Amino acid sequence: MNEQAVIHTRGLTRYFGKKPAVQDLNLEVPRGSVFAFLGRNGSGKTTTIRMLLGLLPPTRGGAAVLGCDIRTLTPEVRARIGYLTEEHQLYGWMSVREAGDFQAAFYARWNEKIFRGVIGHFGLKPEARVKELSRGQRAGLCLALTLAPDPELLILDDPALGLDPVARRSLVESMIYLTRRSDRTIFFSSHHLADVERVADYIAVLDYSVLRACCPLEAFRSSVQEIQLRFSGPPPPLPKIPGLLQAFRTERELRVTFVHYNDETEKALRKLSPVAMETLPLGLEDAFISYLGERGEKSFILAETEVQP
Repeated sequence: MNEQAVIHTRGLTRYFGKKPAVQDLNLEVPRGSVFAFLGRNGSGKTTTIRMLLGLLPPTRGGAAVLGCDIRTLTPEVRARIGYLTEEHQLYGWMSVREAGDFQAAFYARWNEKIFRGVIGHFGLKPEARVKELSRGQRAGLCLALTLAPDPELLILDDPALGLDPVARRSLVESMIYLTRRSDRTIFFSSHHLADVERVADYIAVLDYSVLRACCPLEAFRSSVQEIQLRFSGPPPPLPKIPGLLQAFRTERELRVTFVHYNDETEKALRKLSPVAMETLPLGLEDAFISYLGERGEKSFILAETEVQP
């Protein structure tokens, strides 16, 4: 095991009946990194997180978090982990202040300055009742309760889901500002890839319970490239080319997306005799969708529904 890995899994697997939720997951999360855990709904992200926290036993394989086996996480290790979920579960009858006091009783390292700073950032009044808070304010209170114990590892399971853009931005900025230290690590899942692109150092991509990619964010983004080819007439048929993810054609244009585009790929495309060929920049969202989307050549939906004269 890499001593610098805060999370280390080896063949981590979980079945529900005969259905695999996570299969043979092997990954390492470096200390001090912001690590994004990505995938479609139902790909196994939440199941993985619950196993890492000792809330769900694996069917086989194992993992260690902060050097401790997930089957035997001690109270001391759990106190070094902050966990925030999308549900933002709180006692509605409590005030913001009472929620803080209640949480503080369980943590010897409770940092009141952090708690007050986060609720202030979200405009929360200490006397406000939890049941009267907006969803964004509840998320801010949950973040304050998660960060105030001064966790060494922060695990976030899509905490910004359902928040408006302003609340989501506040959540992300608070999280990064208060945890971006060399000895702090953030492991989070999210469907908001713009947020991931802003903050993540590494990404892992789950697809139907199987790990498909695990690398620095920039390495993933640069490995997926889109090429635009223009022709004087209708584009010719596209041959089989290794690494092809998707292709779209119009009357005089062909757009192709590849993973691990190289010189051989370029030679194969130039044999199609385009009048122009250009590499188009791809952001993380476009690269991610192309990588996990249906492979092969497609036509645009509107083109398929046009009524021919």
